[in-house]
Parts: sequence; C-alpha cells; structure tokens
Amino acid sequence: MTLFHSPSSPFVRKVMVLLHETGQLDRVALHSVTLSPISPSPDVNASNPAGKIPALRLADGNLLHDSRVIFEYLDQQHVGEPLIPREGPARWRRLTLASLADAILDAAVLIRYETFLRPVEKHWDVWLAAQQDKITRALSQFEEEAIAELTCHFDVAAIGVACALGYLDFRQPELDWRSHYPKLAGWYAEVSQRPSLQATQPPV
Repeated sequence: MTLFHSPSSPFVRKVMVLLHETGQLDRVALHSVTLSPISPSPDVNASNPAGKIPALRLADGNLLHDSRVIFEYLDQQHVGEPLIPREGPARWRRLTLASLADAILDAAVLIRYETFLRPVEKHWDVWLAAQQDKITRALSQFEEEAIAELTCHFDVAAIGVACALGYLDFRQPELDWRSHYPKLAGWYAEVSQRPSLQATQPPV
C-alpha cells in the first residue's frame, strides 16, 4: 500500500499514529507530497479528484481517501484490539468524539489557510473569529465531559484529540490552550509521550 503523506498534515498524522500503534508501518510506503488549495499535487489528483491527503492506494490499485475512511480500513487489517469499536453504543460515542476532534482540525486548517495564504488586507476577521470559536467550544466539551473517556482507551477518539492538540501547538502556539483547559493539558502531557505520537510530531 502507498500513503500520500505530508508530515505537517494532522489528518495524515492520525493515520500514521494508527500504523505505529497497530504494527503496520512496514506494510505502507510513504509518498511525500506538498499541496495546498492553490497548489494541488498532480500525483494526488490523478487518483483522487478531491485532491486531499491522506490518500491510500491499496495493493489492488484502488484508492481510499479521507482520514476517517483510511483509519477504519487500516483498523480492520490487524489482529489486535480494534481502535474503533466494532458495534454498539461505544462505537458511535467514540466516532462522535473523533468527529469533534476533526472539527477542531478543520477549523484550525482553515485558519491556517486564511492567515498564511491570503494577504493581510484580505483576511476576513469575523470568519476567522467564528472558526476560532468552534475550536474553543470543542475544547471546552472535551475538558468538561470527555476526559475520563479519553483516559480509558487510546483509540480513534484519543488519537484524534491528541493530533488536534498537537496541531494547535504547531500552528497556534499563541493560543495557550493549556492554561484554559487544565484537564486536557494533564491528559495530553501523559499521552503525548507515547512512541506513536513522539514519532509523528510535525516538523519544527
């Protein structure tokens, strides 16, 4: 299999963490790409019209895209404890928490595009504030309602939240989220020491 990969993408990082955690690194070759909404990758677009990473080319030539699809596919390719519960209320709860973590990433990536790719005089401040509010609301919910759930299993939900917090450190260090969410900060201080997260940190 071949994974279209960028070390700065938090969505790619989720997949890489799964590969580390499930012992599948040697099954996947990394194809490094650099892309943005205004600078697409022909290699990615050739098989994936959405033009997004991660994308996973399977051994039979078929291509999967969207980190959630790839995560679930790879989670069914190993013999260990699944990172996504297979059925029941636990499945939907963990996927919902993972989706909320993705919402943080979606908003943070959009903020990155707006502030990095567009000239300062064209920044839409109201829109940027609305994206930041999404991040704040999601962090508050994790802080107030989900710490015990994140602590009990390192699975799709915990991986998503850890990657979201790591991306905030990477792209929004001025946010200082730790001072506002001490429970999350304590959880992340511990979980970020896992080898899978240490090995997949975004570039400095």
